[in-house]
This record gives sequence, structure tokens and C-alpha cells, in this order.
Amino acid sequence: MFFKKRFESMASAKIFKRPKSLTDVPTHYCAGCGHGIVHRIIAEVVDELDIRERIIAVAPVGCAVLAYDYWNFDTTESAHGRCLAVATAIKRIMPDNIVFTYQGDGDLAAIGTAETIHAANRGENLTVVFVNNGVYAMTGGQMAPTTLIGQKTATTQNGRNAACDGNPLKVLEMLAVLDGVTYLERVSVESPQSVIKAKRAIKKAFDNQLAGRGFSMIEVLSMCPTYTGRSVEASLRWIKERMSKDYPLGVYKDRI
Repeated sequence: MFFKKRFESMASAKIFKRPKSLTDVPTHYCAGCGHGIVHRIIAEVVDELDIRERIIAVAPVGCAVLAYDYWNFDTTESAHGRCLAVATAIKRIMPDNIVFTYQGDGDLAAIGTAETIHAANRGENLTVVFVNNGVYAMTGGQMAPTTLIGQKTATTQNGRNAACDGNPLKVLEMLAVLDGVTYLERVSVESPQSVIKAKRAIKKAFDNQLAGRGFSMIEVLSMCPTYTGRSVEASLRWIKERMSKDYPLGVYKDRI
């Protein structure tokens, strides 16, 4: 009888639910895209830290341009690459609010490189979630700054060649030498275990801002099956077996 009641209690318990910070709308992202996973991680962290009424997101130009449709908290938009300039202004005007940017590799590591470097070097008390899928997805799969050597894209159909296309830009390794940076970690979302680690890192980045510790950035290696020409399963393997080798996961700086 005891075990029957225990089983009935467990069966009726709600163990998975939508976070308050996530709206109930259909997704516009492609099948297998990692953005939805990262959106949910952020929503869960916002709920757990109880900062939904204080948080302000700055969304990029790119596939995540419609991020404000999914988050049930204040979100604004910026011009392409200017997220960290907008976020700096918001945070300085309203220092009690929790401000973060959500940016792809084209937005943060190409047209927004100057904003990224200088916000980090100034040590702005901001949180950055940087989603790296190795390709310009919204515009049709062109080479991004983070595209790997040999990776085929719409503009590198024989594979990226360092001699004419340059080398992949490793943002965290570049920022780690700056005195203003507090915390840098690279994670991925290619497995349940990696999602748990990604959430832990993103939560720490928000904790740092709550404590006034300065600039934190989490780089998330993510899937883009549509514009890398792979199945969803192959995209997961690509991150684990190839992308994580060129962009090693782990903590690149932690001054706490």
C-alpha cells in the first residue's frame, strides 16, 4: 500500500513546467536549433534568482532578433553589433536593474567586435550570453568569424581557407587578457549534461552582476542544422567531436 501511494504521488507530481519568464508561443527557430534551449536556460535562471521584474535584455540582429517574443520580461533591440553599447547605457542609467545582452557570433564577433572589446576592457557590470553556431544563419549560411577551418558555408564552398579567409576568431581567449574582465566560460548545449553545465555557468554570470563584480561572458557552442547542412543528430556530434576541439570548453577567466 505504501509503495502504491508513493507511486501515485510521484505520477501526479509536476516535474517539468514552463518558467514564468518564458512565454507560451510557437517557436520560429528551425528544427534542432540551439537558441530555444538557451532561451529556456536563461528563463529558468531568471526565475530562480527572482529577478524577472528587474531584468532587461538587449537582443541582437540575427536569428535571435525575435527573442523578445519568448521572454516574459523587458527586452529591447539594438542596431547590429551594438548590443553592448546599448546595454552599457541602460546599466549606467539604471544601475539597480540586471542587464544582459544575447548575441550571436555575427553580431558579437564581427560588426560588434569594437563594442565587445571595449565594454569588456572597461569592466562594465554586465552579463553577456554569446551563442556561437559557426555560421551566419539568418542571412543564408555565409561564413562567420567563428567558422572553422575547412568548414563549408555559402561563401566558402570549398571550406574555409586560412590563407584567404583568415582564422576563426576565438573571442574568450582574446578577452581573457583584458584587466576589466571578471568571468569567462565556454559551454555547449549538445547533450543533457552539457545543458546542465551551461545553466550553471549562465547563473554564475548573473550572480556576478548581482554582486557588482563586473563583466561576465558565457559563450555557448550551439547547433545550426539548417545552414551547416547536417541532420540534427549530426549537428550534435559536430559540436562534440569537432567544434569543441577548436573551441575548448571550460573556464577562461574567473577572478572570484
